[in-house]
Amino acid sequence: MKVDRLVTAPNMITTVRLLCIPLFVYLLFGRDAHFWAGFVLGLLGATDWVDGYVARRFNQTSTFGAMFDPTVDRLLMLVGIVSVIIDHSAPLWFAWIILVREVLLSAFVVAITALGAKRMDVTWWGKCGTFFNMMAFPYFLFAAEESWTSTWRSIWKAIAYGCAVPGLVFGLLAAGQYLVRGREALALGRAERDVSTA
Repeated sequence: MKVDRLVTAPNMITTVRLLCIPLFVYLLFGRDAHFWAGFVLGLLGATDWVDGYVARRFNQTSTFGAMFDPTVDRLLMLVGIVSVIIDHSAPLWFAWIILVREVLLSAFVVAITALGAKRMDVTWWGKCGTFFNMMAFPYFLFAAEESWTSTWRSIWKAIAYGCAVPGLVFGLLAAGQYLVRGREALALGRAERDVSTA
């Protein structure tokens, strides 16, 4: 059962992930350390599941955590994409498509939630898209590391594209799913509200 608790192990894990975002920005722009910036970004993306698992495993789910975790995930994604765009570490067409998708989808979810839609869970396609994209950007950063040889940079770039293509496809499919499910969630939310006020 979800309760309104702030100080829980999952929320602390999410807070640590949040505090690591400035570290990523510092490594990329302050130290020009593309490898370590990519490493931190990849680590933050790879540990996305940890806080949710701990919450379910130890019965520490909370209403705050249910909002805090996806908010941090979205912030991480946006900061990571914008930083890579500024640094020109990844193909701009790819980074801009992912960024526009994230912004429009977030605005859509906020809008329908404000209109009374029921909460939508993340879809399988959405999780896959986020996973591949959060792997693609660190690999693009690895490829931009000047200390690597040209061979290694080419290898990292090939791996990055290997993640970027399915990430882009899954992400766009998930966006279509959210649009359909969003309309359904809005209709259900309004129906429940009408029943409760009747």
